[in-house]
Parts: sequence; structure tokens; C-alpha cells
Amino acid sequence: MVKIKLPSLDGQLHDYSMSEPKHFARKNNKPFNRIAYSAAHVVINSSENSQPSTYETIDWETTINFRRYLWDCGLGVAEAMDTAQRGMGLSWPMALELIKHSLDAATDYPNAKIACGVGTDHLSTGDAKSINGVISAYKLQIESVEKLGGKLILMASRELARLSTKPDDYAYVYSNLLEQVEQPVILHWLGDMFDPALSGYWGSSLVDEAMNNCIEVITQNQHKIDGIKISLLDKSMEVKMRRKLPGSVKMYTGDDFNFPELIAGDQQGYSHALLGIFSAIAPIASLALEKLSMGNRQEFLDLLNSTVALSRHIFQAPTRFYKTGIVFMAFLNDQQNHFTMLGQQQNSRSISHLVELFKLADQAGLLVDPHLAKARMETVLNTSRNNQ
Repeated sequence: MVKIKLPSLDGQLHDYSMSEPKHFARKNNKPFNRIAYSAAHVVINSSENSQPSTYETIDWETTINFRRYLWDCGLGVAEAMDTAQRGMGLSWPMALELIKHSLDAATDYPNAKIACGVGTDHLSTGDAKSINGVISAYKLQIESVEKLGGKLILMASRELARLSTKPDDYAYVYSNLLEQVEQPVILHWLGDMFDPALSGYWGSSLVDEAMNNCIEVITQNQHKIDGIKISLLDKSMEVKMRRKLPGSVKMYTGDDFNFPELIAGDQQGYSHALLGIFSAIAPIASLALEKLSMGNRQEFLDLLNSTVALSRHIFQAPTRFYKTGIVFMAFLNDQQNHFTMLGQQQNSRSISHLVELFKLADQAGLLVDPHLAKARMETVLNTSRNNQ
């Protein structure tokens, strides 16, 4: 049994006995009966001795190898989304390069699913002078990704949220964009707990009103919409919206608090998945989805429910800093050799948060090599002490 000394809230060190790692290998490679995208992070070039830089570069090999890992687990990749620090360090030119690398890598996987985020994030706050300026910004990114052959996720726009004065502004923007896209897209509704600049999206700060406005846009343009991903962390609202969607339009849950029951669904329907947490729990998610495809609903729920405490911890308020937990999990499991993020975002969570994350990941059986995970945790603890 591996033991590690971890600090408690009072600052005292206590022995913690780690669990034996679990193996969640799938027994077959048949397709799931749910579509499951995992939003993936980026890995930057770094070293233990590197200093914060105004210009950070991507470690493409390690970044793309993580996508290969997700495809090997049978999951799709939601590329260049907020998990990859869009709007929090990843510029549009870097995002486009990331999309190109990922689309190229996906050709090695005949059944690989990949969808790519496009938005207006190349604009700084205030750059768009009108709603038509928002449309032009969206079109620039849409055309760039369509040239590469990528399926689109229309990400929510901070500039649209800033400029809009009524629900019709959203209807105008999305109808204009959807009229011109080459294939059906996934829409993206990100709650303000993920990005405060998106408050009031779809034309109202009241979620019921915003939902009805969004449903109207979807209904009028349903032939160009594959589905909508919502991240409101409100399971009742997601179910309510799911039941109002046109039959051809899918619901992709982005609820990292309640995803097991939303994916399992009920007699009236279910949600597919587009989740950041799937990057951290990919082996369990893969096996659970296999069980669900085989009709073993309870085994599916048991497996995924074992990860909910970890997910709720990673996505606790301020929720927008969840990316730190996703990267920390990749570091603990040797999917990258450092714990440094774009814009030094690794510092957005406290050491006590990371210690609790370590324990919850261990209890879920998600630390593949306890000895390595212990060494990585100790490195972070030592760095924290040295910086005090």
C-alpha cells in the first residue's frame, strides 16, 4: 500500500493510504448508444525551471497524444473549446492550429468523432461595433474550420452578449450563420458560472425565458442543427429543455454535476454528452457507456456515480477554473510531464483544492500508477511550500 503525507486544513501533515488502482478496460469496441464528446485541454511547452512568458507555445505532440488517448477510449473530441482555455489563454490562431493538428490526427481513427469550437474570441471586448460585426467575426472562424473539413460547434459569443439588446438579436445572428454552414452544427449554451461575460445569453437573465428564446431559434433552423450543448449545472432545466427540442435535434449534456442520470435518461428521452470531466475520467466513462449500450443501466450508473464527487470538486465555484483540475489529473497520470498551464492558470486553485482532488481521484480508482501519482503530488506540495 502506497502512503503519502498530505496537509489538512490546519496545515498539519497526515498519513494518507492510497487505494489500489482499478482497471476499466472495455471488453469490446462496439459503438456506444450515446454520442460522447470529451472536451480536451492543451499542453504547453514548459520545464521545471521555465519562467512565465508573454509568449507560450503548445506542445503539439503531447497535446495530440491526449486526443489519441480519448479516441482509444471510444470517446469523441470536442476541440478548441473552453476546456482548451478559449478566452482564457488560447488565442484564435493557436486554436485554429490546434484544430488542424487534431483533424489530421483523427484520420488515423476510422470512426473518430471530432467537433471544433468556433466563435468570436479573436475580438477583444468592444471590438465588435454592431450585431453585424459579430456575424462577420463568427463567419471568419466558421470558414477557416470548414476549409479544414471540421464539424462545427458554434460557441457562445461574449461580444454578442455585450451588444444584444433583445432576443431578436440572437435569432438574427444564429439564423444568418446557420443559413450558410455546410453541415449541421452543435450549438453551445455556456452558463455564466463558466463565463460571467455570457450572463443573459439568449436575451434574458431568466433561464426559462432564455431557454424559450433558444428553442425558437432551434425550431426555425432545425435542419442545420445537430444538437445543443448546455452547461447550466441545472438538471431539471436540461430535462425541461430536452423535452421541448424538435425530434431531430439532440441534447448534449454539459452538466458536470449531474451527468450520469442525464445520460441514462428516462422514458421520455436522454442526453448525449459533451463534457469536460470526461477528459479526467475517460476510462470509467468508456466502460460505463459500454455497459449502457449492453442494456446494463445500473452498472452504467454505478460506474459514473463513483466519479461525481470528483467532478463536483473539479467544477466547484469559481467554476471557470475547472481547467486546472483537468490538467492536474493529466499530470498525475503522466499524460504530461509538468503542471503548468497557459497564462499560469495552474495557480487558480489552492493547494488544499488540489489535495482534495488527489484524494477523490484516488478513491475513484483513477490514479493509474500510485507511486508516480504520489511523486507528482509531492512535487506540487514542495513547490507550494517553497513559494510561501
